[in-house]
Amino acid sequence: FDVIYAHDWLSFGAGIEAKRVTGKPLIVHVHATEFDRCGGPWGINPDVFKIEKEGMEGADCVIAVSELTKNIIVKEYGISPQKVRVVYNGIDDTTAPVSGDALPRLRSLKASGYRLVLFIGRITLQKGPDYFLRAAKRVLERNPQVLFILSGSGDMERQVMHLAAELGIAGHVFFTGFLGGAERHEVYSAADLFVMPSVSEPFGITALEAMKLGTPVLMSKQSGVSEVVRHALKVDFWDVDEMANKILSVVGYPGLREALAENAAKEAERLTWSDAARKVGGIVQELVG
Repeated sequence: FDVIYAHDWLSFGAGIEAKRVTGKPLIVHVHATEFDRCGGPWGINPDVFKIEKEGMEGADCVIAVSELTKNIIVKEYGISPQKVRVVYNGIDDTTAPVSGDALPRLRSLKASGYRLVLFIGRITLQKGPDYFLRAAKRVLERNPQVLFILSGSGDMERQVMHLAAELGIAGHVFFTGFLGGAERHEVYSAADLFVMPSVSEPFGITALEAMKLGTPVLMSKQSGVSEVVRHALKVDFWDVDEMANKILSVVGYPGLREALAENAAKEAERLTWSDAARKVGGIVQELVG
């Protein structure tokens, strides 16, 4: 082989050892850092941080999935910015057969005139599900014909369920657990708006999945995907009032919703894994050459 390629901290130790034994160049590809997983510098695992730092220091090149991630690598890990290259993620073709009856209750609610606002992701601190619910509370104070769907599982699931009850909005919030296949496809397609309120999101492929299917997107400014898309609404994850205002705008104005959906679908077409692969291939060739 000509090059060693390690993805995230779980493989960095093996990559460093392979480089030591063979002298071949090492690329480490950072999809998320410990600072992302913890939502900031609080409570990071020092053992994981140490492995990440050693992997990046020992690499000949570090690939980050966004400028956001690159900035964390430079600031928190002390890596030279010249060593870090940004290659944005992409998306595969999401066209898939949809049964049309995977989520009958969802279609029934839509037919009754409710607007559906969707969260898909791990129910963890990093993904901001608590901010999503606090924004939902403000939306429902002004428009009770909105339902909020949280799809996913994680260590904050019970905590977030209790929060929905404490906020008095449990009757307007549905927890679906993890959805895949036709069900995931259908919930994206049925939603009037997809919200990604991440506290720290290295990229955010779920936003592209929604856009590709023609669903309007409201994304956190603290996400890598916000750097490369124009036809989406953006908000600071902590600004639940502004998040609520944008949700109300989309569910209340069909013209805005349709314009966002049409332009988002077109924009998602250009953000492909093939393009990401070409860029990575170029980096490999530079090192090997």
